[in-house]
Amino acid sequence: MKPLSTITVSSDLPDVLAPLRELALNLRWTWRRQTVDLFRSLDPRAFVASGENPIAMLSLVPAGRLAEASRDEAFLTRMRSEVGDLRTYLDSGRWFQRTVPGAQGGGDGTSVAYFSMEFGITPTLPIYSGGLGILAGDHLKSASDLGVPLVAVGLLYQWGYFSQSLDRSGWQQEEYRLNDPSQLPVEPVRGADGEQLTVAVTLPGAREVAIAVWTAQVGRVPLLLLDTNVEVNDEQDRQITDRLYGGDHEHRILQEIVLGIGGVRAVEAYSALGGAPAPSVFHLNEGHAGFSGLERVGRRMQAGTGFSEAVAEVRAGTVFTTHTPVPAGIDRFDAAQLRGHLDADGSGLSRLIPSLPVEAALALGIEEGGDVFNMAQLGFRIAQRSNGVAKLHGAVSRAMFQDLYPGFDVPEVPIGSVTNGVHRRTWTSDHMDDLYTKALGDVDISSLSDWSALSTLTDHELTETRDALRAELVTMARRHVRDSWLRRGAVEAELAWTDHILDPHALTIGFARRVSTYKRLTLMLSDPERLQRILLDQTRPVQIVVAGKSHPADRPGKEFLQQLVQFADDHGVRHRIVFLPDYDIRMASVLIAGSDVWLNNPVRPEEASGTSGMKAVLNGGLTFSVSDGWWDELKDDDAGWTIPTADVEDQVHRDAVEAEALYEILEQSIVPLFYERDARGMQRGWMTKVRSSLVTVAPQITAARMVRDYVTDLYLPAARAASAFTADPARAGEFTAWRAEVQDAWSAVSIQHVSLEGARGAAASTGDELTLVADVELGRLRDTDVLIEAVLGEIGAGDEIIEPQLIPLQRGEDGRWAARFALAAPGEVGFTVRITPQHPVLASRAELGLVVTA
Repeated sequence: MKPLSTITVSSDLPDVLAPLRELALNLRWTWRRQTVDLFRSLDPRAFVASGENPIAMLSLVPAGRLAEASRDEAFLTRMRSEVGDLRTYLDSGRWFQRTVPGAQGGGDGTSVAYFSMEFGITPTLPIYSGGLGILAGDHLKSASDLGVPLVAVGLLYQWGYFSQSLDRSGWQQEEYRLNDPSQLPVEPVRGADGEQLTVAVTLPGAREVAIAVWTAQVGRVPLLLLDTNVEVNDEQDRQITDRLYGGDHEHRILQEIVLGIGGVRAVEAYSALGGAPAPSVFHLNEGHAGFSGLERVGRRMQAGTGFSEAVAEVRAGTVFTTHTPVPAGIDRFDAAQLRGHLDADGSGLSRLIPSLPVEAALALGIEEGGDVFNMAQLGFRIAQRSNGVAKLHGAVSRAMFQDLYPGFDVPEVPIGSVTNGVHRRTWTSDHMDDLYTKALGDVDISSLSDWSALSTLTDHELTETRDALRAELVTMARRHVRDSWLRRGAVEAELAWTDHILDPHALTIGFARRVSTYKRLTLMLSDPERLQRILLDQTRPVQIVVAGKSHPADRPGKEFLQQLVQFADDHGVRHRIVFLPDYDIRMASVLIAGSDVWLNNPVRPEEASGTSGMKAVLNGGLTFSVSDGWWDELKDDDAGWTIPTADVEDQVHRDAVEAEALYEILEQSIVPLFYERDARGMQRGWMTKVRSSLVTVAPQITAARMVRDYVTDLYLPAARAASAFTADPARAGEFTAWRAEVQDAWSAVSIQHVSLEGARGAAASTGDELTLVADVELGRLRDTDVLIEAVLGEIGAGDEIIEPQLIPLQRGEDGRWAARFALAAPGEVGFTVRITPQHPVLASRAELGLVVTA
């Protein structure tokens, strides 16, 4: 019989259990297992049915169970203990307050607004796709642990990123699920009138789009989430925040306008309500939020500041992080299309950002030729401090963007690096966390840099833990493979084999990441017969567990994925290699922890960082990687294996050579070491390598280290630079006038003669005191306007000076400029003299792109 209608029945929390909602709404539970255990113990069935989502499960718990729990003194005691621990965590001073002068009393003035297109905090808040989002989520968690005063800004997507399944042929299928805010760990931000806070942006045609502001609390850090699915908007505008990375360029521009411009307005309104301090530093996590800089320039111009002065002020307090080492990964828009969105009035000022001159703003991101607007170039030009996410990625970025700083060699391009890290509490399994506590004590490891005590962990303890984690991975993989085949159209009767795939005692290799061509998912398939022999070895079997999504529009990536799936479908190897669809944080935590070896084989140097391997290290996994991303700077033969890179242009040949190296290392080094046992059956050699990885590598790959680096190297200098403008309102005007004067006078600056005194012709002995003398013409400029340096160093390929030593020249009484020095090492040394602008506001000698070289 069909029902006439339906109603939704849910349970209300008794007053005594109201603190459970406080615990559920603070996402600190995502890295505090005691809180998760509390919710699970309330009703295990409801916990699973809700997708392990505490806020969603509360309405699913039967009223009888809630009444029982409200009378259970043991449960109430645990609940009060967790609430007390949370409140202590929120109120206590942390590393930032202990370290930054004046921060304990709130007088430091440093506060950060962190913008990102996605945040991967928990699967119960599905607003992330992959590495960029996970990194952003770990950044917030560690900022909370360290007490960094930070407010984050993102988008609340109606459908989030897609859920992945496979068809019978192994082709990726995408499905989107609606996000119901009532079932998410978010709350509306309430304005002074008690209504949900909204801000607005004006699009062409005087179309005002309302943006609702929600907040997710990540420990101490509020994450503001912007949502255009508001009743007052028309249907087209309600869809702006529909899907993460969905739609065409037009849709992407609209999303980035909401994130950047709407985000600045939301932060300002939230700060006015007392939700967070007004930020002194704006951190743009990728170029998606670049329009936030233009909005801040426009605000200063509304207050009467000139364009150049406003840009100087905004740049001082802005940090930009680039995450892609390949041009294809950068948002590039048609300049005319963007010009339409900025919507100039008759005077050339933007209607989207009042007072902003449209053409001057576009010039900050226009590529040479004038037809393309580059969001990464905007990021570099609107931020005085910028960085890549690993040392190698920083070097690659300096080469990619050298044209923005003409006249300077690649090493001097002002793009630094802060190597990514991962949040230890989130990504360390319970089993491994117990070993950390045993060896290091129950301390705040986020502030602990010496992990040498982990070397005291015994082979037995490590073996027991690794065996448990591998067994959990096997159990999870069997369940997912079975479910995947059911979705692919198989029937229960033909899936008995899925109960026996993988071996909880076999060497297990993990490979999981976004499936794009440069990450080379199929490199392992280069010689299928050889891989099959490795997998099916009777005495030393190897098994591989693979996961990852390809962007819906990335057909080559999907083809790679299908090739892997079809190989894994083969009856002969399907018990040794499996693909797990719909990779997310929950699956990752089991897959990464259970893998003995984490494989990473991108095309060097196209992997910016690659944080999945860091998570494996924290769980006692060993690294097997191309020397790219973070492994390039931290690689250690005692902690893993490095796949040699073939220095050849032809990609097919390169793949063949590197695949051969992969097989060789696996067969000759990794497999024998894993199966090597002493008389007691212990893996002495393997566990020695695990301990070395934990002691030497693990402390360097935490997000706590990463956030500390951001604070000391970027946030504090940016805050000081920004406060200098605030303290001296005339400073921006003075700097702008100085810059204009220097640029106008620069053509007259020259180095007319250079001589080296104290040498014997073209020769000198080590230790000889030499004097480099230059005759310099500065035209209208003053001595204090410039920095004149001797540049000395070894001569490398192309007759270029490599790793130069810079020595300032001083003006002597005779009017000439000179520097005295001695050369310590023998060899051929090149030297020259150069002049660059010098001013206290400049963070880098390359900032203005002005240089004169002898």
